[in-house]
Amino acid sequence: QVQLEESGGGLVQPGGSLRLSCAASGSIFSVYAMGWYRHAPGKEREPVAVTSGGGRPNYADSVKGRFTISRDNGKNTMYLQMNSLKPEDTAVYYCYIRVTSMTPNYWGQGTQVTVSS
Repeated sequence: QVQLEESGGGLVQPGGSLRLSCAASGSIFSVYAMGWYRHAPGKEREPVAVTSGGGRPNYADSVKGRFTISRDNGKNTMYLQMNSLKPEDTAVYYCYIRVTSMTPNYWGQGTQVTVSS
């Protein structure tokens, strides 16, 4: 069982930046997949930035060029750097990891991001 703890959400003005963190209870060095989803009110949960099988990250079209996923294996932590935030980025953001291709995703508890003036 892997536990994920997210942090870094909050209220930010349009055009601002936030960095979300997702700390894992174990090593993330060789996990099969990891990434971030978000869930906005009245909308379905959607992938924001995902990686799998050691490939390059895939970003939602709506965040390309603004969001960047990264990881620090030494800290067992992954990040989502969000720049040029827009009101439509307002959502609860969830991180996940999948240890192998045959195991289910482990999810964080979610962190609220609100973009508003």
